[in-house]
Amino acid sequence: MAKEKKFSVLMLVEGAVMIALAVVLSFVRPVKLQWGGSITLLSMLPICIYSIRHGVGAGLCISFLYSLFQFWQGVTDGLFGWGLTVPMLIACILLDYILAYTAIGVAGIFRKFGDGGKIAGVVVALLLRFLFHFLSGVVVWKSMGQLWESDLFINNSALYSAVYNGAYMLPELILTTIFAVILMKNGVTKKFFATK
Repeated sequence: MAKEKKFSVLMLVEGAVMIALAVVLSFVRPVKLQWGGSITLLSMLPICIYSIRHGVGAGLCISFLYSLFQFWQGVTDGLFGWGLTVPMLIACILLDYILAYTAIGVAGIFRKFGDGGKIAGVVVALLLRFLFHFLSGVVVWKSMGQLWESDLFINNSALYSAVYNGAYMLPELILTTIFAVILMKNGVTKKFFATK
C-alpha cells in the first residue's frame, strides 16, 4: 500500500515537472508567423512523454491542466478583445484551448505496441490537436480568411483553416516526432519513454 502511494506521489511530481517544462518550452518560439500562430521548441513533447509513460488517463489529466495554462496565455494575449460573440468565444475556448491541448494526452494510446506504437501515439495526439484547431478555424474564424487577398481563401473557410493551422502544426508535428524518435533511441534518454 505504501509503495502505491509513493508511486502516486511520484506520478504527480513527474506530471508537475512535465507541465512546467511544457510551459517553459511554449514560450520559446523560434518562428512566429505574421498572420498568427507560432512554432515552439518542442512544447508538446513533455506531455507526450508523460502520457506514454503513465497511460492515456494520466496523460489526459496532465494535458488538461496544460490546456488551462494555454487558455490563460490566450487571455493574456487578448482573447477577450478579439471581438467574438459569446457563443463564438465559448467555441474558441473549447476548440482552440481546452480540447486542442487536452488531446495531446492521448499520446500513450499505442504505448503497449513498442517504439512504433509510441511514435504513432505522438502523431495521433498532434493530429488531434490540429483537428480541433482546424474545426475552430472553420466554425469560429471562418471570416478571417479574408485576411489573404485571394478568392481561393475568402470563400473557403476549410482551406483557409487547413493552411493557417497547418503552417505551424505540421512543423510542430514533424519536429516533435523526430525528437521523440531521437530521445527514444538514445541510450541515456530512452528510459523516459519506459511505460509504467
